[in-house]
Amino acid sequence: MKLHLSQSAGQNLFSGYGAGYVAVNNVRYGKSVVVTPQSVTEWQVSGFEGLTAADFEFVVTLRPEIVVFGTGAAQCFPRPELARALAATGAGLEVMDSRAACRTYNILAAEGRKVIAAILVE
Repeated sequence: MKLHLSQSAGQNLFSGYGAGYVAVNNVRYGKSVVVTPQSVTEWQVSGFEGLTAADFEFVVTLRPEIVVFGTGAAQCFPRPELARALAATGAGLEVMDSRAACRTYNILAAEGRKVIAAILVE
């Protein structure tokens, strides 16, 4: 699926999503990523079932207002202990399938929100 990229000066926005990849500013990533308006980082996770609290420590260090967590092709809710570190910082956590997460991130980033997208690529 191609997302329509509206240019918000210098921001990272999702421009596409498909089986086995996401695209940020028309650059394809075949691995899971953590995206902020300023950076794109490959997220070294082994998939949804293998997630640990340590996998979210990097996300917490970025001090987001909102974390949009894309869980792959289907929405899957993480175990409560995985969200505790984020909750302790006051960050909101929105869980959705990765396609919806990409769209939601784009909207929130365009609004100037301090948002992070943590997207699992299957």
